Amino acid sequence: MAGKGELAIGIDLGTTYSCVGVWQHDKVEIILNDQGFRTTPSYVAFTDIERLVGDAAKYQVAMNPINTVFGCNVKRLIGRRYSDAIVQSDMKHWPFKVVAGPCDKPMIIVTYKGEEKQLSAEEISSMVLTKMREIAEAYLGSTVKNAVVTVPAYFNDSQRKATKDAGAIAGLNVMRIINEPTAAAIGYGLDKKASSDGKKNVLIFDLGGGTFDVSLLTIEEGTIEVKSTAGDTHLGGEDFDNRMVNHLVQEFKRKNKKDISGNPRAIRRLRTAFERVKRILSSSVQTIIEVDCLFEGIDFYTTITRARFEELNMDLFTKCMEIVEKCLRDANMDKSSVNDVVLVGGSTRIPKVQQLLQEFFNGKELCKSLNPDEAVAYGAAVHAAILSGNLQDLRLLDVTPLPLGIEAAPGGHMSVLIPRNTTIPIKKERGGFTTPYDNMTSVGIHVFEGESERARDNNLLVKFMLSDIPPAPRGVPEINVCFDIDVNGILTVCAEEKTTGNNNKITITYDEGKLSKEEIKKMVVEAEKYKAEDEEVKKKIDAKTALEKYAYKMRNTVRDEKMRWKLAPDEKKKIEDAIEEAIEWLEAKLLGDHQADEFEDKMKELENICNPVIVKMNSDVMEDHVSNASADDEFFPTARQFFAS
Repeated sequence: MAGKGELAIGIDLGTTYSCVGVWQHDKVEIILNDQGFRTTPSYVAFTDIERLVGDAAKYQVAMNPINTVFGCNVKRLIGRRYSDAIVQSDMKHWPFKVVAGPCDKPMIIVTYKGEEKQLSAEEISSMVLTKMREIAEAYLGSTVKNAVVTVPAYFNDSQRKATKDAGAIAGLNVMRIINEPTAAAIGYGLDKKASSDGKKNVLIFDLGGGTFDVSLLTIEEGTIEVKSTAGDTHLGGEDFDNRMVNHLVQEFKRKNKKDISGNPRAIRRLRTAFERVKRILSSSVQTIIEVDCLFEGIDFYTTITRARFEELNMDLFTKCMEIVEKCLRDANMDKSSVNDVVLVGGSTRIPKVQQLLQEFFNGKELCKSLNPDEAVAYGAAVHAAILSGNLQDLRLLDVTPLPLGIEAAPGGHMSVLIPRNTTIPIKKERGGFTTPYDNMTSVGIHVFEGESERARDNNLLVKFMLSDIPPAPRGVPEINVCFDIDVNGILTVCAEEKTTGNNNKITITYDEGKLSKEEIKKMVVEAEKYKAEDEEVKKKIDAKTALEKYAYKMRNTVRDEKMRWKLAPDEKKKIEDAIEEAIEWLEAKLLGDHQADEFEDKMKELENICNPVIVKMNSDVMEDHVSNASADDEFFPTARQFFAS
């Protein structure tokens, strides 16, 4: 927990873009990145020279697709197993390679500085979080340690804890993991609090690049209570894009008799072109997609209509409406009871999505007062301010996204103790559990989360033993199980045998694929190494840029006939030769072939040749100007500019 008054930031760790905000001067300030944008692409790229995060990584994705990882893919990997059907299906669309690591953990393969590396989804996410922390620190002018980080509402326990691990690797104290639609509701609730009369039921429709969430909330007198939540962590803009890219690949194959599906660079260029076109389709009924030399020198040119895009994705759009209906059903609320429908996430700009949603709510006007790209970060920043003691007048009551329970008998159904959409914190106890066989002295407690009736079809969170049970026929021992969820959504399970009072308790930490303290510590060291390497590359680029700037400026100065000074022929040749030699040296080798001190040494070498002559020239010209007061005064601003730079 942050100290009272200590600054804490809110981070929307998005699938396509990430955003960071802070509560300052009695309002939320969304912080601009180093490119002047309010959102930062959730991209990480690795090259032979450096690691790139954000805009720089996205700009080069078409040239380096197999070593560029984007947030949408990471968010679909984090906290999952390699063998999951969803992971196996998604891998077909990714240009980079994913392999099975320890405990069936998916590991991303990239080549960095000529060396193959295996990185977990937590490490990639930590790089984006580090970038967002650095953006905040540059703006605030101080170190930032505390943050609230958002996740999709339908993230399970392991995915939430994996995100928290990513924050730890990034050097952040993650004060709270909160749901994205809940964060958006906080922003909306704060925005409407002054003008709101009485209780409002608000539906947050959050459709992003890779995930979809719906939350139904009640906002009343500074309290935001989540009534229900539903969603799909595998539905979003990425899936809409996949449908269109597959369609375009088939069209290219039909027209040119060539299959580009096995070429990662061609697919990436096609995807990038369509992502740009998709925005145009939000305001136009048709547009043109054109990619020069897409494959084997063949240009690709075709017309895309909004109708075609909607037809290819209609089943996904319809699925969004089914999830909205499920959310209302879980809250036992009729659609007419919803006062406002708030749009969050970039994919809500799709006209067909808005049309279907408006029709579902019988023509109700959709609320677009919040920027869909910034609403989640806005709410996260507000919640960070509350937790750090900088804001007092808002209370949040969140819910559990999935049912939680135990396996009633080996291979049997799941007995649910905490249903989906239960307000947290919550503590529930249930008796009636017993031993399945005669004379058992210990019994295994298997804790699951999920919506299937059969325990084995759900996600196993943890298993532990309750021992020292007196031998007795099956069904005789009485076992009570208690589930306790705190405000952070952390679950503690306690099992007790009633006749003896023997008990065992465990706080859920997801088992398979979990990062140990040692692994997190190792990754923190790796992150520091990446940071040091990034700083070294920056230093190298700055030194190279300074040398280039000086060399070209000197060349322009020597060639400028309007200048009042004159050079002796031998001096002019000496400077010109030194300048040309320096420029040729710069162009001959790549940035990675030199260290920063080599550029600095070359700079000093060139300065030692040029500076004495330039100083002597300016001294002669100044004397000439003083002796001839009527001389052209154009020289003075030129000289001042030269020496000032």
